[in-house]
Amino acid sequence: MFAAAFVTLIATPAVRALAIKANAMAEVRDRDVHDKPTPRWGGLAMFIGVAVGVLLASRLPLMSSVFDTNQTAIGVLAAAAILVTLGLVDDRWPLDAPVKLTVQVFAAGVMAFNGVVISWLPLGSTIVLDPTVGVLFTVFLVLVAVNAVNFVDGLDGLAAGVVGIAAFSFFLYAYTLSVVEGYLRATLPTLLSAIVVGVVIGFLPHNFYPARIFMGDTGSMMLGLIMAAVSIMLIGQLDPAAIDATAALPALLPVLLPVFVIGIPLADLLLAIFRRTKAGKNPFTPDKKHLHHLLLERGHSQKGAALLMYATAAVFAIPAAAVAFVPLWAAVGSFVVAMGLLLSFLVRRPRSKKFVPVGELS
Repeated sequence: MFAAAFVTLIATPAVRALAIKANAMAEVRDRDVHDKPTPRWGGLAMFIGVAVGVLLASRLPLMSSVFDTNQTAIGVLAAAAILVTLGLVDDRWPLDAPVKLTVQVFAAGVMAFNGVVISWLPLGSTIVLDPTVGVLFTVFLVLVAVNAVNFVDGLDGLAAGVVGIAAFSFFLYAYTLSVVEGYLRATLPTLLSAIVVGVVIGFLPHNFYPARIFMGDTGSMMLGLIMAAVSIMLIGQLDPAAIDATAALPALLPVLLPVFVIGIPLADLLLAIFRRTKAGKNPFTPDKKHLHHLLLERGHSQKGAALLMYATAAVFAIPAAAVAFVPLWAAVGSFVVAMGLLLSFLVRRPRSKKFVPVGELS
């Protein structure tokens, strides 16, 4: 985690200079909230942090067995590299949605070929999936996660912070399984979650308001894919019977946890698809009605809106993960209290001036 954070922190300025030189810039558009061109490609620095983190972990005696026995980690890195390459191109020369979707499907297929595939669903009783169905379901989940993170990437530091909170929640759950309970197949999800937390910590000093660099599609797609990989390894590769026997966890927790952990990006994605489809538009048509736009319209500053979105993500994700190591009543109670406090902030109208779209600035 610390190595990934440090590498990302020092790599980001170099990547920023490279993006400026290559003219990979986010120009000011009507639907955006930044008021000056900002370099993209921040996801490249994050990928460097991820790659270094995985490489260092593979050299550790306690982690070497994870890399010796399967190609899963290599598959995740290879798929991430594919999406980073796609993002670098798209952030410089915008691509059509069908092209991006095709490459995303290919990247998901690479992961599935290397073992990141849902084999069964722990829905009370174990439901074994046909191999073809498992691959298709895996690809679907990857596409949802990749585009959900991309949709929520609308404020300085927002996507990075929300994904960091999600990764931390996954880490708590996976750590409980792999280290506390000794369930070795959860070790790789634990590692990947920790590395994502690290790269987010290293990237946010450059990306939080006022951002000096954006992660772009290069970063949002990569983070979405890694979070999907962690979810898939926790959902469809851990035998629920074994989990129940060793950790006494609710059988549905592996399924429910990803929903709560990525609840904010997922909700934003589903609302956007419903909103645009209802209006007779393409579901991927950009607009200014995302959750963060609504907070800005209520008068919240960019920094305040991002912090509120962080808090919302934490309220849903952390209590869900806490079920793995605290009594259910404690997790539910903390969720209720935190939700009450959060709602009091959300309904309170801030005193800051109302958000004005960039296109209307004089």
